[in-house]
Amino acid sequence: MLGSFETSQGRLMNSCDAPSAGCTGSSSKPRHECGVCGIYNHHDSSKLAYFGLYALQHRGQESAGIVTSDGKRVRIHKNMGLVSEVFSEETLTSLDGHISIGHVRYSTTGASNIINTQPLMVTHKGMTIAVAHNGNLVNSVSLLRELEKNGSIFQTTMDSEVILHLLARSTDASFDEGLQKALVQIKGAFSMLLMTADSMIAIRDPNGFRPLCLGKLNNGGYIVASETCALDLVEARYLRDIEPGEVLICRDGELHSLYPWPAQRRSYCIFENVYFARPDSDIFGINVYQTRKRMGQILARECPVEGDFVMPFPDSGNYAAIGYSQESGIPLEFGVIRNHYVGRTFIQPTQSMRDFNVRVKLNPVRSFLEGKRVIIIEDSIIRGTTGKSRVKSLRSAGAAEVHMMVSCPPTRYPCYYGIDFPSTDELIASGNEVADIARFLGLDSLYYLSLEGMVEATGLTMEDFCLACFNRDYPVAPDLTFHKNALDGCR
Repeated sequence: MLGSFETSQGRLMNSCDAPSAGCTGSSSKPRHECGVCGIYNHHDSSKLAYFGLYALQHRGQESAGIVTSDGKRVRIHKNMGLVSEVFSEETLTSLDGHISIGHVRYSTTGASNIINTQPLMVTHKGMTIAVAHNGNLVNSVSLLRELEKNGSIFQTTMDSEVILHLLARSTDASFDEGLQKALVQIKGAFSMLLMTADSMIAIRDPNGFRPLCLGKLNNGGYIVASETCALDLVEARYLRDIEPGEVLICRDGELHSLYPWPAQRRSYCIFENVYFARPDSDIFGINVYQTRKRMGQILARECPVEGDFVMPFPDSGNYAAIGYSQESGIPLEFGVIRNHYVGRTFIQPTQSMRDFNVRVKLNPVRSFLEGKRVIIIEDSIIRGTTGKSRVKSLRSAGAAEVHMMVSCPPTRYPCYYGIDFPSTDELIASGNEVADIARFLGLDSLYYLSLEGMVEATGLTMEDFCLACFNRDYPVAPDLTFHKNALDGCR
């Protein structure tokens, strides 16, 4: 079916060597997830995929990759770095084809090198298959053990490779039948793109944890992406979301859908609305910017505090801060200034330069803060370590009072669906009361938005969301082996 394939690394890269699912970095924010973008039926598919990934850069800054096909030959290029660093005009020109799928990956702990990158690509029985995956499988370990007993040899610790092995074992039937047979065996959160020489396939898990949307290009082709901001950049018209449980097959110039799973409850990840997604995106049928503003407005009604001004730590709390200020009537100011030119690496300071990592990104406006009652608006508190340093910097600048309002409830429980806090040990709100957290952060007061208020801001209902990190109600139970031995999902 397929004549040949090429890779810009000189050999087929079909593995992602990655650490275990835990991510114990020092950041007090959850790390971004991955982002995927696929283009079907456009002569410049690689360039459009590049721009789509550029728009999704916020979902992952460690690596980027694109696979293309002209119907006969599949080509791949991927590397460590930002999208603009990985691809050049020359590289994109060499990636011929009318079909492309691309991926940006977020940073994890452990080894950071080329074999961690996606898309993954393999050849089996003359067919080359590539996958770009955003999500986390909660039964990956049990599937891996079963596959190994039956002779499968794994080259990676990525749960994405499990999907490829299941697909390879199901190809005695037609490809579409084998695909469905493979997909019904996996559980968890997954929005992903598959590509063969002549097809692009968009898949979303039956709970719909992660966003995935479909748009139409100006030439009549199609784009599938994690967020609508990618559609906006390439001037595509949004058509609809890929439905939970849908397998959308783009082949022979046409689109058709399969539904391998029985209907299940919707379990949209509400952290997409709180933190992950770009504010100019619409996800789950909701505009992120307006949702975050409403979270701030409801927070102001639930938790009124007297202060001289409201401020975010740019950029995480910006939009909730606007809502809080408008609802409370307290002026919105920027008491700290963000340095937008901080690279991903820099020479480390001497030990005498305390809190350098905080100051290099955000610097307080000392003459403005002195003697003021400051109300900080944050979107979330995960570990609390960075927040503590930032509050200390405001105190050092002369702030008389420092209060903090958080536009989501306390994050108390692990996430098994792709957010990088799978351990309660990493969550400051797990086992600590709000007053204890306030003392740790050095605050005069600390308030969180209620669960009901957070959901109200979305315009949807409790039944539409996964709220497990707040209330421990897990929509899909992970295997017992998952906790200690989970493969690394591409979150």
